[in-house]
Amino acid sequence: MPPVFAHGALRLYLLALLESGPKHGYELIKALSERFGGTYSPSAGTIYPRLGKLQEEGLVATESEGRRTNYRITAAGLAELNSRRDELAGVENDISTSVRRLADDLRADIRSNMRGLRADLAATAEAARSAASSSDQRPSTPRSSADAQRMLKEAEMLLQTFRDDLRVELRTRAGMQPLTPVTLETVRTVLDQARISIRNSLKS
Repeated sequence: MPPVFAHGALRLYLLALLESGPKHGYELIKALSERFGGTYSPSAGTIYPRLGKLQEEGLVATESEGRRTNYRITAAGLAELNSRRDELAGVENDISTSVRRLADDLRADIRSNMRGLRADLAATAEAARSAASSSDQRPSTPRSSADAQRMLKEAEMLLQTFRDDLRVELRTRAGMQPLTPVTLETVRTVLDQARISIRNSLKS
């Protein structure tokens, strides 16, 4: 896949992001991720070395705020940014192109992943139906109303536990980094397919 930023473009864009005020590293990463609509999120290993280089060149300075280190653009950094406004406009156009390209790649990945997930879920559902069918063919005593109620409660508990566990996991992950469109689409598709499989099982 082609690089998201051309050589030197990220360096210039970081200066543009700092023009609005001091920011710490995570804020810059988050701002870039939001600019790309979640299709791209630079790593700390990408951002901090460039910030360090900008600081060495006197274009960026640091200031401490508790445990946090904020970066701010200097007068020299602002002068360089002003002298390269035309180039910055080109970087913005390149970002828009990259967003469209990444979105297209993302949609292709989602379609491919969803086909595999649907196949896996269908196979799992079929295996469960076969196992249940084999069990039903064995001699057994009629199920009582109490047995039916117990199994209903157990099924409801399984659904509740699944919901609670997944909700905690989603919130934990979202607290560390924003959910991506792939994650959201995967959750939606898997749950839709699971709903279909369970409904088919209830009808059989």
